[in-house]
Amino acid sequence: MKIKIQTLCVAVLGLMALSGCSSKHWKAEGNVAGGEGKDLVVEAPNGRGGWYAVDTVTIGKKGDFKVTGEAVGHPEVFRLNLGSESLYFPIDSLETISIQADASHFATGYTLSGSETAEAMQKVNDLIAKAVAANGEQAAFDPDLKRQLAEAILRDPSGIVAYYVIFRKIGQTPLFDPQSRADLRLIGAVATAFDANRPNDPRTAFLASHFITHHRKAGGFVPTDTLVAQEVQLPEIALLDKAGKIRSLNEEASKGKVIVLNFTAYGAQESPAFNRELAKVYNANHAAGMEIYQVSVDEDEFLWKQAAKNLPWIAVYNSPKDGAEVLLRYNISQIPTTFIINRRGELVERVDDVSHLAAAVGRYM
Repeated sequence: MKIKIQTLCVAVLGLMALSGCSSKHWKAEGNVAGGEGKDLVVEAPNGRGGWYAVDTVTIGKKGDFKVTGEAVGHPEVFRLNLGSESLYFPIDSLETISIQADASHFATGYTLSGSETAEAMQKVNDLIAKAVAANGEQAAFDPDLKRQLAEAILRDPSGIVAYYVIFRKIGQTPLFDPQSRADLRLIGAVATAFDANRPNDPRTAFLASHFITHHRKAGGFVPTDTLVAQEVQLPEIALLDKAGKIRSLNEEASKGKVIVLNFTAYGAQESPAFNRELAKVYNANHAAGMEIYQVSVDEDEFLWKQAAKNLPWIAVYNSPKDGAEVLLRYNISQIPTTFIINRRGELVERVDDVSHLAAAVGRYM
């Protein structure tokens, strides 16, 4: 994936009217229990990892408040500050976001609604709040939490929620630390997805710079026009299959078969149709030496077992306890993702469109 680092003029992401801009606005409104008469400072991101204040509103006598802002042309995350605590909310376009908060624990005691993105961010916040309630600030190192957040990121790596999560902190500790090679791979997946899908987004160049800077500090060198270099080796996967047996991808690759490696979630809406296409390729090529090694990342183990029990190919389960390391090793940026491994055990091709899989497999049979 090519990324060109260039200087971008970050537009004023106003909650203020801008000269020559559209009159279309978004709105965030709600209630802060116990916050009557206090000031809320509204902040927008500066596109370089920082924030700047754009407005201040006073909470009403009944705890009510309302802020409005100009449409900025791309999804964005804003934040409200009450004293030293902050809450974050997403804006996609012109929707009205509802925020219900509590002044006594403003940073954690709030709920978002009003859009799909707000609800997705709320799910992420709920995961974090639950982990913090159990482990305090040590939740930043909780592998189960990080695995669930990584899955949320990979469902929509070019989405504003993905951007929000990779920069989210618990206390002063980042959940995804760019000093960690595993975490940096996930940051790289988001940067790659933004470059592919949001080339004009003010965050895209910042993400690329953020990834490349830390990759160099970690001892690797990435040319400025290449974000993630393709890895030659075949990272190992060793997970339990539907019969409770550990299945090694490297062992399967050593048998001289062509292997279709697929990462999926059976609970996803498109999963049944996708597996029907996989079955067509499997039935046409299995007798000639092709195998499918399918990795499920479903959170619900029962759902996985029910879906996997009738599949004729190798179906393994990457459970919440297994973490997100396997996904990060393969730089998975979306689910489903499919690769082809040739008869020499080499990862040779990524197939983004399942309708092209039969032709791709045919090149290696």
